[in-house]
Amino acid sequence: MSDLGARELAILALERRGFGGPGAKERAIREELGLVPVRYYQLLNALLDDPRALASDPVTVNRLRRVRDARRSER
Repeated sequence: MSDLGARELAILALERRGFGGPGAKERAIREELGLVPVRYYQLLNALLDDPRALASDPVTVNRLRRVRDARRSER
């Protein structure tokens, strides 16, 4: 069982989904989580460094870490 809260689990669940058109993910962030996208991505970034998130959903967390690391290395 995960020690993550409902919001953290919802963020990981949202990241597992695919989104079709432009703006679909941002719309889901606002409607389903009640967050503005900037705050969502701040929380997501912190969540990627949380060992509880890795234990809860290793596939998603590792995928997002790879994406984050690739973007950082491009800078």
